[in-house]
Amino acid sequence: MVIFFKAINLIISFDKVLVDILCVTLKMSFFSSIISLLIGVPIGVIYGRNKNKFFDCLIVINRTLMGMPPVVCGLFCFLLFCGVGPLRKLELLYTITGMVIAQILLITPIVIGTIEPFIKKIYNSIKETTEGLKFSKLKSMFLLINESKYEILSVYLIAFSRAIAEVGAVSMVGGAIIFKTNVMTTAIMNYTNMGNFNMAMALGIVLLFLSFLINVIVSIIQGKL
Repeated sequence: MVIFFKAINLIISFDKVLVDILCVTLKMSFFSSIISLLIGVPIGVIYGRNKNKFFDCLIVINRTLMGMPPVVCGLFCFLLFCGVGPLRKLELLYTITGMVIAQILLITPIVIGTIEPFIKKIYNSIKETTEGLKFSKLKSMFLLINESKYEILSVYLIAFSRAIAEVGAVSMVGGAIIFKTNVMTTAIMNYTNMGNFNMAMALGIVLLFLSFLINVIVSIIQGKL
């Protein structure tokens, strides 16, 4: 209980290290989830509205990528960004940008895989309207996206929740450098290993609160679907 109260004290006192870790986490999670959404939604719509063997194969590949272990993604990005990697000149290793790229590779398949079945469910009812009004494929896509706005918002919050909870890939690519690339999940591990349970508990409480808040919002949105 003593550790818990000390952790609460760190939170309400806006500890400088804790606030920095939170800011880095939110920055990384926001950009990775919003970019994944912008990439994943159009692809998910395309997958959902097309029914043939080619797209069926792409959907199977995407479902495989949805289950990709974060450490595998982290290793892949590390090898790309490290001193002997093909992207070494971009100097992305141990940066927030590199962490965002790793997160995008992990989250985009999840966005696609969530949007695709929803589009399949509503496409037939919209198809007659788009064909009757002679909409172009692009216009039809925008109509599908508009009809899926609550689902898309829900998917974004799920993607954001996934981003803030990630540890494997971001620790390998970011390196958990204090005041630079240290995020909540990697910081919790590091502070626990150092025996600083007060800070680890404080970060854990904040992380759980954010996850709870996101799940509440998702539940409210899904109730409108």
